[in-house]
Amino acid sequence: MRITLGVTGGVAAYKAAELVRRLQQDGFTVQVVMTRGAREFVTPLTFAALSGQKVITDLFGDSSGGEANLESAIEHIAVAQRTDLLLVAPATADIIAKFARGMADDFLTTLYLASTAPVVVAPAMNVNMWNHAANQENVEVLRARGVKIVDPAEGYLACGMTGAGRLAGQEDIVAAVREALKAQRDLDGEQVLVTAGPTCEDLDPARYITNRSSGKMGYAVAEAAARRGAKVMLV
Repeated sequence: MRITLGVTGGVAAYKAAELVRRLQQDGFTVQVVMTRGAREFVTPLTFAALSGQKVITDLFGDSSGGEANLESAIEHIAVAQRTDLLLVAPATADIIAKFARGMADDFLTTLYLASTAPVVVAPAMNVNMWNHAANQENVEVLRARGVKIVDPAEGYLACGMTGAGRLAGQEDIVAAVREALKAQRDLDGEQVLVTAGPTCEDLDPARYITNRSSGKMGYAVAEAAARRGAKVMLV
């Protein structure tokens, strides 16, 4: 299964590199999306080398325009369609607020709005920022919308303070990912037969009736059933 990992601009961004490896150990394919702030802490090359996938850093590509820029402008739609789960770790107060308020000013926020996949968010920030009423309100908005929040751990923080705000442990995050995916696999153990493509029915030895079906709908149904855990036979 494919996980899109959003990495935002916090000190804990370096821990996301270890998280990529941990998810790969469980058989997940991981593609990383980095915000501008995240690139201040870790380079895209690090995640590209670890994941073996292209790292997405901008909503728009080459500012000179043209076909390449057009492709990058709609890439968030393509990524949203093929991802099985969106995981944001670490998630800053800024990205949580943007998700809660429906803002779409970079690749990660537009991806969040465009995706119908389950979302897991693992916050990491200063203890006072985590406890602030505005941030807690935003967290509750996301919870109410079905986003799985992996609460930060307590401990000594990079700012020198002690309290809740540390990025949750890898195992806690991976467990949340598996729980979110399991909720989507309501067809586990089911067998599904899908027929796709045009049909051809003989009228007599010389004539027949057919249609112009491309089979795309059948392929989409088969793929959706497989993602939900079914054993699919496509004819």
